[in-house]
Amino acid sequence: MSLTAHIPSHRKPRRSASKLAVRAGVAGGVLSTLAMAGTASATPSTEPVHETTLEMPVLNMDLAAEVSSSVTKAAENTRAAAVDGELNALEESARTGAAAEAKKAKEDAQQKADAEQKAKEEADRKAESERAARSSARASLSTKSVSASASASSGGSSSQGSGTVSAPATGSAAAIVNFARAQVGKAYVMGGTGPSSFDCSGLVQAAYRQAGISLPRMSQAQSSAGTSVSLNALQPGDILYWGSKGSAYHVAVYVGGGKFVGAQNSGTGIVERSMSYDKPTGAVRVL
Repeated sequence: MSLTAHIPSHRKPRRSASKLAVRAGVAGGVLSTLAMAGTASATPSTEPVHETTLEMPVLNMDLAAEVSSSVTKAAENTRAAAVDGELNALEESARTGAAAEAKKAKEDAQQKADAEQKAKEEADRKAESERAARSSARASLSTKSVSASASASSGGSSSQGSGTVSAPATGSAAAIVNFARAQVGKAYVMGGTGPSSFDCSGLVQAAYRQAGISLPRMSQAQSSAGTSVSLNALQPGDILYWGSKGSAYHVAVYVGGGKFVGAQNSGTGIVERSMSYDKPTGAVRVL
């Protein structure tokens, strides 16, 4: 009977090479001990021989479990790193997309603002052009109206500014009226006394100079020169005034036929108008 016949079997699932090597070393040491014991027992002895049962040591080192745990942990770390990388990539993509959208929105807004500004400027230019055209049309209409009035008042025998009329004015009155009508169409300039431009009192003063009469320069003094006359008894050459006598703010020359010639303003210049257009306050006669 073998000395190891009673060693119970502790067979387990296949171990790794490192475990087998450790177990083999332990088993070898046990067998060596048994061999030495057998040799000693071969010596004759009077004492009875007792069989001894040895139990193989059990190793508690489960290397497979540790390796599996390490692999699992490494896999989890790798998966976590992959997830983090994917999230970072998504965040970066989102930031890039948002920046691109913001840039495009800004460009669109700028283009819209530029288009609106351009449209406004174009509208302003068009409006200015229309205003200029209307002003030109009004000026042309006014000039034609003045020409027609002058022609009608002269009985069709003269043209505007010719200086001759068919009115019953004679002598000094005719000279005053003819000069006043000859200035129609010239410019109004504040302080102007001729020959290319006049203000209201400058025109009256220059007209009376044609008759050899010297008048004060200002309209206030001119409105109080001579004798006051009714607006219903006017004669060509009389001075019309607007405002109070002695403090008038505007004067003109009565040319007959219910009309006057005056330097009105910078917009109209010197014109011939009906008294109904702007009825004067009073009149004075110097002749």
